[in-house]
Amino acid sequence: MAANASVAEPYRLTPRGQATRERIVATASQLIYSHGVAGTSLGDVYKSAGVGPSQMYHYFADRQSLIRAVIAYRVHAVLATLGGLDSMEGLRAWRDVVVDTYRQQNWEGGCALGSLVGELAEPFPECRADLAGGFDQWEAAIREGLQAMCDRGELGRTADPGRLATALLAAVEGGIMLAQVRRDPTPLETALDEVLDRIEDLRPRPARAHQ
Repeated sequence: MAANASVAEPYRLTPRGQATRERIVATASQLIYSHGVAGTSLGDVYKSAGVGPSQMYHYFADRQSLIRAVIAYRVHAVLATLGGLDSMEGLRAWRDVVVDTYRQQNWEGGCALGSLVGELAEPFPECRADLAGGFDQWEAAIREGLQAMCDRGELGRTADPGRLATALLAAVEGGIMLAQVRRDPTPLETALDEVLDRIEDLRPRPARAHQ
């Protein structure tokens, strides 16, 4: 994600300062995930992070700059899980990781990125742009994997990596939301499996030998 004035650090931090900043962001991310943006104050964050108000404002000019740092933190965490998407085996393994991750959470909390959209997209345009950029990077990682499959001839010429990546990302987000509200994995499993089955159907079939 491109750096910008309210997210980028205005000066180089010492290793100790960088560790403190990262602790604040990680703490804020967890509190917001548990209680929402509206339910998390700066006081909640600095007390839980074990820092004082002056340290908080040393690293973040205001609440919005901290929220934007949390978005960047979550985008990085999501992208770190996206290896191996350039084969059907890798895509199905990723599907299992996604389902298992939210099953372990008992389907509570929702997607680390998607859960922020409802609270931030309309009132905070800069946060919406950060979220959109994060989803763009997520979609691009999927698309690159699918494009690699096309380049190796593992998907037919009619396969469109861009459209398939959008469909797969939409399946993840919509499936997680329905699984969360229903406390049931079926919507997420079904949405992902339908898109992955579509991708599987686009694989070239071996020519039959003439009898």
